[in-house]
Amino acid sequence: MSYGVFSQNVSTRTSEFQIDLSDPSKKVNSTIPVVSWITPTAESNFSGEQRYKIKFEVESNAPIKNIQIIIKETPESSSRGMLNIEPTVEEKHKTVIEKNLTLMDGNNVVEIVAENADGVKTVSQRVIRVGAAALTDASKLDRTDYAILFTTNDYDNWPDLVNPVNDGRMIAEVLKKDYGFKVEVLEGGTQSEILKKIREYAEKKYKPLDQLFIFFAGHGQFDQTFGEGFVVTRESLANDEAKTTYLSHNRLRSIVNNIPCEHIFLAMDVCFGGTFDQTIAHRGLDEEVYKEASQAEIVTRKLTYKTRRYLTSGGKEYVPDGRPGMNSPFTRKLLEAFRSRGGKNMILTIGALTTYLEALKPQPRSGEFGDNAPGSDFVFVAK
Repeated sequence: MSYGVFSQNVSTRTSEFQIDLSDPSKKVNSTIPVVSWITPTAESNFSGEQRYKIKFEVESNAPIKNIQIIIKETPESSSRGMLNIEPTVEEKHKTVIEKNLTLMDGNNVVEIVAENADGVKTVSQRVIRVGAAALTDASKLDRTDYAILFTTNDYDNWPDLVNPVNDGRMIAEVLKKDYGFKVEVLEGGTQSEILKKIREYAEKKYKPLDQLFIFFAGHGQFDQTFGEGFVVTRESLANDEAKTTYLSHNRLRSIVNNIPCEHIFLAMDVCFGGTFDQTIAHRGLDEEVYKEASQAEIVTRKLTYKTRRYLTSGGKEYVPDGRPGMNSPFTRKLLEAFRSRGGKNMILTIGALTTYLEALKPQPRSGEFGDNAPGSDFVFVAK
């Protein structure tokens, strides 16, 4: 993308550019260097140690002339440390920089200034707070947790169920009360209503540490001929050979993957939910233990990588609805996990969550989809 700019300075703290038009005499025709943070991704970060690793990528159509790493106490203060990096010939248009910095206790602003051969600069910053005083709790991180729950008891053309709506209400209550989620529940939604609600969340603007939890409870079906699993919505026909009245897992997977939230966890308490994964594979979830890390540090570490993870109440099979008013077996264990409030650190990760479900029959399935990055996670932070 090319821009005619009237100044040589372009600054950004996130992905937005601010171009200073105050000096028309410096008009140039150039592309703007792009700085993409790999570590850390969030604008505000916490660390218990002074040694801190940063990693970022700089890309520019015009050759990259120079990259500076500047450390300040505040965005407006003078530099208290600077490192100049001149890209090699092979790195003139795209380079990845990884550095270990020594930071001071308290507030540190790490500023990246990338300048190309045309003199156009991009400035991007991250704030890193170091020391025990900075590491208080995760409630002070710049992040929001969202949840959408889709539940259906009563169907137009399928047998009615007894527990999904109550399950959704109970999960919604514990997410709001104990974990501070902003929750919406859609009960008895049609396919159109469900997709419209998901679209609302696809149009939101999210911060790097924001999370989105999506939950489905109701009927599900698998079509052997199509080799495809489906969510049965309120108006789905019982004998719909074309499956146009069903919400296919393929479509749901694609739509959810494209929501611009970095961290998404999808849980499905529906029959044949495991077919959401085309390989119907159960992937192990190794849980890294941070015994000495603070709550805020655990959250920022866990949410370093893009998350697209799912959990379903079974594989390619029917799953029980449960006795009236008693929750489904899957939801009952989910609630038990949520009510544990994450133990000592008050953080419930996907790995910890799945330990509550191990004894269920049928066996729940979990894995990844879409653009999930290795090492990703989703955290429920108790308030």
